[in-house]
Formats: sequence, structure tokens, C-alpha cells
Amino acid sequence: MDMLGGISAAQFLNQYWQKKPLVIRQAFPDFQCPVSADELAGLACEEGVESRLVIENDDGKPWQLHNGPFSPDRFSSLPQHDWTLLVQGLDHWVPDIADLLEHFRFVPNWRLDDIMASYAPKGGSVGPHFDQYDVFLLQAQGHRRWTFGGHCDHTSPRVDGTPLRILSSWTGEETVTLAPGDMLYLPPGIGHYGVAEDDCITLSVGFRAPTVDDILTGFSDFLCAQSDAADHLTDPDLEVQHNPGTIAPEVIDRVADVIHHKLNDRRQLSLWFGQYTTAPKSMEIVVPPDEPITPEVLCEQVQDGARLRWNEGSRFAYHDLGEEIALFVDGEQYLLKGDARPLAPLLCAGARIDTSRLATLVEDPAIGGLLSHLYNQGSVYFE
Repeated sequence: MDMLGGISAAQFLNQYWQKKPLVIRQAFPDFQCPVSADELAGLACEEGVESRLVIENDDGKPWQLHNGPFSPDRFSSLPQHDWTLLVQGLDHWVPDIADLLEHFRFVPNWRLDDIMASYAPKGGSVGPHFDQYDVFLLQAQGHRRWTFGGHCDHTSPRVDGTPLRILSSWTGEETVTLAPGDMLYLPPGIGHYGVAEDDCITLSVGFRAPTVDDILTGFSDFLCAQSDAADHLTDPDLEVQHNPGTIAPEVIDRVADVIHHKLNDRRQLSLWFGQYTTAPKSMEIVVPPDEPITPEVLCEQVQDGARLRWNEGSRFAYHDLGEEIALFVDGEQYLLKGDARPLAPLLCAGARIDTSRLATLVEDPAIGGLLSHLYNQGSVYFE
């Protein structure tokens, strides 16, 4: 893959993914940033858009963080240099940015998070730090100097007096300057420090993975919402005890059996995980259209060649359960059987859905009904 510097996706995953950094010169040749600094500032003034300002020296305080939305005059009061504007989930609001994610589909959909934009004038930075997730840093405009290397964790010393996790005694192992189209991949836990050499925009393609706490609490909450969660522990074989205060070993065995049975239900685990990992980051953008569509009209438009695409904030994934396939869209599950099974991999392959293949499937009333439901809840739209 040219985007990966000539190595294949399989080679990248085997040699670099979560193992070591990779600098890729001209991953996107002649790249033109789809957004300007002024447009990023405008988005940062909008409700529903997650934005932040990081100022390196804010009235003598180091690395101060300010959360948006901001008023327009906030930007006129900023210093000439040494600050950064961050706009999270830019792909949710700018279709051309969302299209960049199609280049990263060699990583499963459920691992993709979003694209964050970082604008900074000369000297702007968010300080030396590390992240707990994989990230591709694509230089979109201007130049940024990156120093990176060395593993960091929660024990790494940090700067006092700032809400940010700024490393206080870290020195990187390598320094590079990225120009538009260049890209740097960083695994989790690798220290890095990017400083703008001129007015620059960097796009961060981030990936997510649940913590152990996320998994344990999320799945247990899911199980507690099932209808049989109200069942009581039974003991029809109860016997008289020598001491009524004793909790007998067979009681603990019975409790362990209940827990073991629930935690080893792979079907329930699959359904929870699919719903959990496709829950949209922002429900503000997954909104119903002004005019709902009927299955018949949707079918006609698809067969006339109209192309459906995902809402930029939507998430799609599927899991094969054997006799049926579970399709997950925006935190909901849809169980597909028989002739409807091919719909799941078709919908999940990429943001732009193959119209020619879809046209043969929508003739099935059930599939037409499901697609119109996804359209009417805002998960897909006609491009």
C-alpha cells in the first residue's frame, strides 16, 4: 500500500502495529487539507462540537486547557504563537475528512475512533505526552516537528499545575519534520512531542480499544438488563447445618456456576460487544432526516443508481453467529437470516455502499424495510 510507504497492510500489522513507530513520507502525495484554520475555529464555536484550546503559557500557568464551544472573539485574544486548537470528531462534520477513514479499513471498523484536527501557529503544541491508543498523525498543512520514542506509562513523571498529562523528564529517541502528505504512526504508550514550525494543521486518525473495566462493567450491565436477571438463586437441596452462620461451599459453587454460565455465553457476549463498539460517539449528528422514506421509494432510488452512504458519525459492524448474522448499527442489533445474510457484510465494507449489489437485495421487502429504517433514523443517506 502506497499509504504505508510501499509495505502491505499485512506487513504493517505484523511489524509495526502496537509495536513500533513508522514515519511514512508522502503517504498522501500532494495532499490538500479539506478544511482551513478559519473553518476549524468556526466549528469550535458550535454547540455539539468537542473542541479545546491548549496554551503553553497562560498568564504564567503551564499548559492550560480551555474547553469549547468558544465565542468568536476568543480567537482574537490569543497570543501570536505557542497555542493549539483541537477539534475532535472532525470526520463527523466534514464528509471529505470522513472519506480519509476509507484508507484505514485494514483495521476493523470497531477499532476506528475518529479524526481530530490540530491547528497551531508557529511554536504551538500540546506538550510532550503519550496516548493509550494507536494513532496516525497526517500532516495536512504546514510543517510540524515531531520528537518521539521511549515507552511511557502512569509512572512517568508529569508537569505539575496543569490538567494535561505533560511529561516532565522525557527525551525522545528520534526527531522528524513532517510536510503536507507525510504521516507518522505511533503505538500506544510511545512518548511524542509535536511543535508547529509554521501555521499548520495535523489530522490525527485515532483508534480505540475498551479497557478491562469497560468490558467488565459494560457486559455485566448488559446481562443485568436481560429478562432472566430477575431470577433468584435457588437451593431446593438445602440441608440442616451444624452452624446457621456458615456459608457452605456448595453455596459458593452455585453462585460460581451462575456467574460462569453467564460470562461464558458467547452469543450474549457477541451481541453486547457489537452494540457497545458501534455506539456512536455523538448522537448529535445521527439524526433523522427532515422527510422519512418508505421502503418502496428507497428501493426505487437504489435501483435507479442512487448511492447510499453512512452518516459520518455512524458506526457499522457485524458478527457471524452461525445460522444468522448480527448486524450492528449505531449501538443497535439486527439479526439477519437466510437471504438477508449478505446484507451485513455489504453494509459494513465501507462508507459508500455498493449500489449494484444492493439493488438486487432491496427487492426483498424485509431488507427494504430495514434499510428504510436505517435511513429514517439517520444512519445512512443518499449521497
